[in-house]
Amino acid sequence: MTECKAAMNRRNAYLITAALALLSAGPAFSAPAVDHNREFQACLTLAEKRPAEALESAQTWLNRGGGDHARLCQALALFHKGDFTTAGARLEELAPVLGKDDPKAGASILGRAGWAWLRAGDNVRAERAYSRALALQPDDVDLLIDRAIARAETERFWDAVADLDAALKRDPRRAEAYLYRAAAHKALANDRQAVADIDRALELRPGDPDALLLRATIKAQTGNLPGAREDWSQIVRNTPNSAAAKTAQANLDRSAKAPASAPVVKGDAKAGAASAKP
Repeated sequence: MTECKAAMNRRNAYLITAALALLSAGPAFSAPAVDHNREFQACLTLAEKRPAEALESAQTWLNRGGGDHARLCQALALFHKGDFTTAGARLEELAPVLGKDDPKAGASILGRAGWAWLRAGDNVRAERAYSRALALQPDDVDLLIDRAIARAETERFWDAVADLDAALKRDPRRAEAYLYRAAAHKALANDRQAVADIDRALELRPGDPDALLLRATIKAQTGNLPGAREDWSQIVRNTPNSAAAKTAQANLDRSAKAPASAPVVKGDAKAGAASAKP
């Protein structure tokens, strides 16, 4: 299970809005000639497109009085540059400062820190960051889903299910939450519950290739190879350029060569539920 890109984009949009609000509400900077709102927006845009340049720009801005907002841009540039460990640490340092008077902004920055730690492969620190964020915003559905992913990565599947239960109680139309919960239930050998969650995800997001791939995996592993082949074929037919289609085609090829009783499934619960990783 991987981070949901849509959730990250929503959080990033709020992070920008909240930081700009903090800039407007904060005390005047010592260098009045600098338009710090414009500097911040430009730096964030550059961080996503050309992070190395953004680091240099943020340092120049910092020298001209950009303060913690310039440091935030540096941290985000480091993230986009691929230095996830340093980015995660800096974001965690900045969250209580920039979120001092705005818990939602603090939670947003901690959520990005959690994402950085996940990308760095440090799932324990990712969960810790998400838990700190949830302490500030306990009803944030995206944060609950993100922490569930971090918990599943450390094979704490029941804890992941608990977070996803809470997320779906707050927003029962989150298809990715059903899919992630299905993957967790599959890992716990709760295939019936996993299939029920997959079916619900497909109701909300018809034809989703990751949901079909996970369902096909369960079908194949429980002896329903014809049903699995139907799902694999649908993936290849409808989303031929997706990562799921590549796995589905490999399984179709294997199933064509394997004896009827032989397992042919490639991939696991995590792979079956994975969305495109940003």
